[in-house]
Amino acid sequence: MRTLLTFLFFLMISAPATAEIIDMPVVKVTAHGIAIYGAPKYEPDFSHFDYVNPDAPKGGHLKLYALGTFDSLNNYIVKGIPASGLSLTYESLMEQSYDEPFSGAALLAESITVPKDRSYALFTLRPEAKWQDGQPVTPEDVKWTFETLMEKGKPFFKAYYANVERVEIPTPNQVKFVFNTTNNLELPLIIGQMPVFPKHYWTTEGRDFAQTTLVPPVGSGPYKIANMKPGSSITYERDPNWWGKDLPINKGRYNFDNITYQYYRDQNIALEAFFAEDYNVRQENTAKLWATAYETDAVKTGKIKKEKIKNELPQGMQGFIYNIRRPVFQDIRVREALAYAFDFEWSNKQFAYDSYTRSHSYFSNSEMAAEGLPEGDELALLNQYKDQLPPEVFTEIYTPPASDGSGQNRSNLAKAQSILEEAGYKLGPDGVRVNDHGVRLEFEFIDNNPAFERWILPFIQNLKKIGVKANFRVVDPAQYQKRMTDFDFDMTVLSIPQSSSPGNEQREFWNSAKADIPGSRNYIGIKDPVVDALVEDIIMAQSREELVTACKALDRVLLQGYYVIPNWHMPAWRVAHWDYIKRPETPPDLDLAIADTWWSEGQN
Repeated sequence: MRTLLTFLFFLMISAPATAEIIDMPVVKVTAHGIAIYGAPKYEPDFSHFDYVNPDAPKGGHLKLYALGTFDSLNNYIVKGIPASGLSLTYESLMEQSYDEPFSGAALLAESITVPKDRSYALFTLRPEAKWQDGQPVTPEDVKWTFETLMEKGKPFFKAYYANVERVEIPTPNQVKFVFNTTNNLELPLIIGQMPVFPKHYWTTEGRDFAQTTLVPPVGSGPYKIANMKPGSSITYERDPNWWGKDLPINKGRYNFDNITYQYYRDQNIALEAFFAEDYNVRQENTAKLWATAYETDAVKTGKIKKEKIKNELPQGMQGFIYNIRRPVFQDIRVREALAYAFDFEWSNKQFAYDSYTRSHSYFSNSEMAAEGLPEGDELALLNQYKDQLPPEVFTEIYTPPASDGSGQNRSNLAKAQSILEEAGYKLGPDGVRVNDHGVRLEFEFIDNNPAFERWILPFIQNLKKIGVKANFRVVDPAQYQKRMTDFDFDMTVLSIPQSSSPGNEQREFWNSAKADIPGSRNYIGIKDPVVDALVEDIIMAQSREELVTACKALDRVLLQGYYVIPNWHMPAWRVAHWDYIKRPETPPDLDLAIADTWWSEGQN
C-alpha cells in the first residue's frame, strides 16, 4: 500500500539523516527530499544531481527563441500572454529532480513534517532563503501565495490544490497546509512544487496580482529580468547574490550569465536567424525542417551540432481536438467518422519522412497506456461503471484508422460515409451533409502555427469528399489564446501532456466542473461522471499499481469517447546548438533542462 512509510526523507546537508517520532502517528524528518514511491534516488550525502556537470564553467550567453509575442510578466493568471523563461525568477518549497518519476528535493524549505494519516504537510523554511531585494522568504509569503493563486490565479490551481482546506502559520518559520482528505498522497509533493511570491512586493504600491504587468517582479530564483522589449525579446541575468547558489541541489546548474529569449513571428524566419547565430540553441519541432533545412556550412563543419536526444518522457496525446460544446460535434458518431478522413500514414511519409509514431493513447510512451482488452484489476475497476459505459470499452481495442500510405484512402472514406449515413446525415444540395435537426457538418479549424497547414489541408480535402465542409484559419498568438481561453473554437491542434506520475492535474484536463470555466484546460468540454470518478481514482490511488490501473481505465474511456483525432509522438528531442554551447554527457530522462544544466565554453 502507498502509505507515509513510502515517503523517505533525507538530510540536505552532509550530516547523517535524522528522524524523530513525535506522538505517533507524526513522523518528523529534516529532509533533502521525498519520493512518492520508495526511496529517493539521491542519498543524504549527495553532492549534485547525476545529470549535471558539477565543474561546468559559469559565464556566457544562452540565446533561445520563441514564436509569437508576449505582453505580460505574470505567468500565473488568465490574462495576457506571458514571456518565456519566467520560472527562472521564482523558486518553490521543493524541486523535482529530472531523472526519477516523482520526487521533491528541499529548496526554500529545509524540512517537512507529514503525519501518518497524511492530513497535513508542515514545511520549515530555510533561514538563509532571501528575495532578490534582500528580504527574507517567510511563511506569510507562502500562505499569501497559495491564497492568491486560489483566488486570482488560473483555474488550474483550484483543481490542482482542491484538497487543501486551509493554510496556517504555527511558528515564525513554519507554514502548515491542512488537507480535507487523507488519501491524496501526492498532495505534499505538489504543494512543495508551488512557486512562492513575495507578499511585501505584491501588496504595496497598488499592485494587483490579477492584472498583467511589464514591471519586472521580485523573485528568489537564480535569475532576474535584466531588460526586455515587449513582444520582441526578454533577457535574464544570473543574480550574483542568489541565496541558493551553494546548495548541493544547485551545483552545476544555472551556468549562463545571461539567458535571452528572442521572439519571431514565423518559423522559417526563426530558423534563418539561428543559422545567423542570432540565437544559439534550437529545439526543432518540425520534422521536415529537421530532415531538409540543416544542410548548411555551419552544420557540415561542425560549428552547429545536430543531435537527437532520446528521453523517457510520457508523450501524452497530441491530436486534432473537438470542442464538443459545438452542436456539430456532440454526436459521438460524427466524431468517430471524421477520424477516417485523416490519412496519417500518407502524411507522415510526405511531411515527416516517416519519423513519427502514431499515438494510440492519452498516456503514450508509458506503462499507463491502455493495451488489449481490459482484464484483471483494470477490468474490475471499469466494471464498477459498466452501466454507464458503452459496451465497446469492454469489447473493442481502440485503434485510430490506418491506411496503406498510398494516398488512396477510399476504404476509410467509405467507412466514414457509412457512419455518417447511419447517424442521419444526408448530403444537401451544396454537397454538405445535414441532419434532420438542421445541423450541418461544417466547422473551422484554427491554429497559431502555419506549419500545421500542410497536414491539415489534405485532411480538409478528404473531409470534403465525404460531405463535410471545413476551413483552416491561422490566427495570431494573442487571438488564439483568447479564443482558447473562451472555448471559442471548433477544432484545433492540441498537445495534452502527461507526467510520469499523473495526479491532481487530471481534474483540470477532464473534470465536468471545469468544462464551463473560461481559462481551464478542459478544452474539449468533457462532462462525464465516469471520467470524473476515474480521475478521482487516479488521485486517490494508494500504490503505483493502483495508479497505473486507474490511468489505463481512464485512457480507455477517453479513447472510446472519440474526443480527439490522434496525431503522433516521438520519444526524443531534436536539438541543434552552436558548438560552444555544451550539455551534460548524461542528460536527464524527463527534461532537456537547457537553461538549467547546459553551459558555454569559448563563446565569443
